Amino acid sequence: MSKKNNGYGLLIDYEYCTGCHTCEIACAQEYKWPAGMGGIRVIESIQELPNNKAYLTYIPFPTELCILCAGRTQKGEKPACVQNCMAACMEYGPVEELAGKITKPRMVLWVPR
Repeated sequence: MSKKNNGYGLLIDYEYCTGCHTCEIACAQEYKWPAGMGGIRVIESIQELPNNKAYLTYIPFPTELCILCAGRTQKGEKPACVQNCMAACMEYGPVEELAGKITKPRMVLWVPR
């Protein structure tokens, strides 16, 4: 499998990730990864705020194994993580197009090497 992305990437809006881990499950099922491996991981971040409050953030993070589902995207399908994201917080497309959609500080554009 080639990791060449042909100018495509993944736009992730962390503000809307609910931490359901569906992206992880979809990726693991697509590639039959063993437990603990996968092309995307959801990281849980807890930020302590004043007045003994906490702010919980979930961060979907592509790993070095992510190839943006090259087999699926070559057939015109979305990557498994994007297709199955329950919060619709991920989008796949041309990097230039996705870059123009970054409107908030909690959005990230990921491009595989």
